[in-house]
Amino acid sequence: MIILYDPLCAEYGSSLRPEQPARVLRTADYLLATHPEWDWHKPAAAEESRLLLAHTPALLQRIQVAPDIDDDTPYIPGIYDHARRAVGGALEAAALARQGQKAFSLMRPPGHHATRNQAMGFCYLNQVAIAALHSATGQRVAVWDFDAHHGNGTEDILDGRPGIFFASVHQYPGYPGTGTRSSPNCRNFPVAPHAPREVYVDTLARSWEAVLAFKPDLVLVSAGFDAYAQDPLTETPLRREDFATLGRWLGESRLPAAAVLEGGYSPDLPRLIEAFLAAWEK
Repeated sequence: MIILYDPLCAEYGSSLRPEQPARVLRTADYLLATHPEWDWHKPAAAEESRLLLAHTPALLQRIQVAPDIDDDTPYIPGIYDHARRAVGGALEAAALARQGQKAFSLMRPPGHHATRNQAMGFCYLNQVAIAALHSATGQRVAVWDFDAHHGNGTEDILDGRPGIFFASVHQYPGYPGTGTRSSPNCRNFPVAPHAPREVYVDTLARSWEAVLAFKPDLVLVSAGFDAYAQDPLTETPLRREDFATLGRWLGESRLPAAAVLEGGYSPDLPRLIEAFLAAWEK
């Protein structure tokens, strides 16, 4: 397993916000202690030409200046470079997957709420959508999003794109209030708040079957861990072993795959990520 990580991604933000530096700092420490055999790479920041595959020039300019975009997505000096490094992590993870490696980008900020022209929901640039578009030349790319919030930005960017498939499993009703309708290449799998665990896991299985039915050459995973039962931002039922199940499905497919960190706000996040990665690696 290769972990894409740059400690600079923890040098912004506040412990008063759910999306905080401790998410990656604690996870990095835990993975280094539990899996000293894993390789760690520091990704390079993505070039602007890569960002423009998915976003408008106006968005790139907007996130570099005050005022705050919204309460969840504040203006932060240097956030543009932080987001570019997160995109770089996704791009390198995808490149490693195409070479037969398994790679996880442990970077922040997350990205799957960022649309073509709007930053929102802790997300400034949509790294998984950029990686999908960059990888899609000559091959079929699937994006599997199991974050508990709908990947509205990824859908906005990838809807109608040839050779790309997007599947999202998420709580609905819930932020951002989208994800109830599907299109030919974007499938949504909403699950009601407080749904039984077996219902949620069955929905995840159906979404994975849809990804496999697309017959992708590459799978990119928006790996959010906020469907965990103890997450403070959702009303969802998953346990640690369920994230191991998701990793096992990914590994058993033998498909080239890469994953990027999206949500997950419980103190147990390091253990959830480790369960997913360790099961995927087997």
